[in-house]
Amino acid sequence: MMICLKKCMGSVAIAIMAMTVTADAVSQTPSHREELPNAPASQLLAQTGVQLSGANSVSATTTPRQNQTPSSSSSPANRTKLTRSQAEQMAIKNNPQVSVARLLALAQHQVYRETRSSELPIANAAITGVEAEDASRISAGSLTASRLFTHAGAGGGFSQLLTDFGKTRNLVASAVLQDKAQKANALATQFDVELATDQAFYNALQAQETLKVAQQNVTTRQTLQSQVNQMTINKLKSTLDLSFADVSLSQAKLLSLDAQNNADSTMAALDAVLGIDHQEEFELVDDGPDTRQPPPDIDQLVQASLKQRPDLQATQFSQQAAEKFSHAQRDQMFPTIAASGTVGSVPIRPSQYYTTNWWGGIGVNINIPVFNGFLYSAQAKEASLRAQAASEQTRDLRDRIVRDVRTAWLTANTSYQRVSVTAELLKEADLGLKLAQTRYQMGLSSIVELSQAEYQQTDAAIGNANAQYQYRLALATLNYQVGSVP
Repeated sequence: MMICLKKCMGSVAIAIMAMTVTADAVSQTPSHREELPNAPASQLLAQTGVQLSGANSVSATTTPRQNQTPSSSSSPANRTKLTRSQAEQMAIKNNPQVSVARLLALAQHQVYRETRSSELPIANAAITGVEAEDASRISAGSLTASRLFTHAGAGGGFSQLLTDFGKTRNLVASAVLQDKAQKANALATQFDVELATDQAFYNALQAQETLKVAQQNVTTRQTLQSQVNQMTINKLKSTLDLSFADVSLSQAKLLSLDAQNNADSTMAALDAVLGIDHQEEFELVDDGPDTRQPPPDIDQLVQASLKQRPDLQATQFSQQAAEKFSHAQRDQMFPTIAASGTVGSVPIRPSQYYTTNWWGGIGVNINIPVFNGFLYSAQAKEASLRAQAASEQTRDLRDRIVRDVRTAWLTANTSYQRVSVTAELLKEADLGLKLAQTRYQMGLSSIVELSQAEYQQTDAAIGNANAQYQYRLALATLNYQVGSVP
């Protein structure tokens, strides 16, 4: 009695352990796996006349979506093929962030033209006709006492800045540097969008691959459930094994639903990066280069990043522009010298008051600021402090770029090593699964051992596939940090 009780308790423990293993297996993202073997104890099945499908009956061409809720996604045959380079070009063309950055750069160039206008001559023309009481004077509403005459005349005037001792020159230089900074920001935005496109592209690829594996997993579990069901009918397996197979099948279906949702979400994220305002399904094609080792010289990458990063260039231009502006604010306290002139004709005039029909004159004006409540000195101090702050911001960005390049390089190297390690792990897991299948066919092991081997092979396949995509994404991130996004 005690021996029988121990055997029963052992069987229950094995079943509980099997369910736990399966729950852990389906909680992980699945991948392609080996096909299921024949049912165990085939010699007994032959005696009963039960015909079951063999290990090779479940092929990769089997319809993967059976027994699942239909999805609204279009079939692969109707999808447009999209490579990573094509996705980047589409994002640069359609993404609104790139358009905004370019428009701001064009607007900043007009600011430069506005500032430079102070160095150029200003000319204007006027035509005036007056009907008035001759020799009358304005006696209200004005401090002047100009006399009014009936007349008609036309003339023009001009003014030209001669010198303001560097103020306008520094303002123009500051505007030029701000123009360059905005162009560098536009390029940095383009790099950001390209990196975001790569991330969304590889995430969508991973999600689609996971969905394929989840669908195949449902097919595989369905086949296993059918086999166990037939063996249970023929009294070769207990209802506990059938219940275990039913649970595994239900969990596989739930996993497939989650994978479908994840695939749709990542595709929606990719559509947003591409600047598409509606749902569009693509057949993603990975056109990335073959796996290659990251550059070995980290110091060379750091130096290249400090020369090529457009966001650092933008910050440096902004710092130089702030310094020029601080000099311009200081130069406000210097005199301003400008020339002006006017000339014109009065063909219609009272002859008793006008001795000639034209006028003209030219002169030089010197404006010397004396006191304005310390306004100019306060503005100069403010601009100087902001220039110092801009210098510190540039130094902070340089430090962060060095850190990010080193971190990206370390991540790329680790990802590169993971590719070979996961490939070896997948090879070992494949071998373990084949051995477990052989033992299962010979009736030397239970379904628990096969499920464990299958879970290990699935996990290894997922790790190998993810390692490939993660390494390519790590390379794209490293190129971005260096400032050489292809």
